[in-house]
Amino acid sequence: MKRTFLATCLAGVAVAAAVGLPAPASADEGTTTVTLNVTASGGLTITVPATANLGNGTEGSTISGNLGPVTVLDQRALLNASWNATVVASDFTTGGGTAAETIPAINVRYWSGPATGTSGEGTFTPGQPTAADAEIINVPQTAFTHTGGSGNNFATWNPTVLVDVPDATSGGTYTGTVTHSVL
Repeated sequence: MKRTFLATCLAGVAVAAAVGLPAPASADEGTTTVTLNVTASGGLTITVPATANLGNGTEGSTISGNLGPVTVLDQRALLNASWNATVVASDFTTGGGTAAETIPAINVRYWSGPATGTSGEGTFTPGQPTAADAEIINVPQTAFTHTGGSGNNFATWNPTVLVDVPDATSGGTYTGTVTHSVL
């Protein structure tokens, strides 16, 4: 009886295969390519104090003070978010701007000091980390840099400006400019 039952089952399987009953379902998949666009929320900007007063001094002395916060904001969303900020000074003059009423830019020094705030990936480097590193800024000098990293970032620092007042300089209120740029 067992042999007859087994033979009947095997015969049934053979008939099913011959008739073409469907085989078990196979797996299938579909792929969708999805795109999106990340845009920069802004550009590369630098903000500086509108004015600064370094104080008082006499001829032959050095007058120094903090300029106020300088901030570079990088919202370009770049893969390599590097930038370089520079600084340069003009002559400082009073009255008619004669030789005795001019403090040449060669007498103006600058040191950035360390960052007072940063955000983002990469390396933030002050141009002049300490007072001993102060540089004459009659020509553009590096104030601060950011290298590497990606995406948005910012750095803020509060630089010190030192003005060496030459002997035989006339008394008065002297005005000049300290210009920061970033690229």
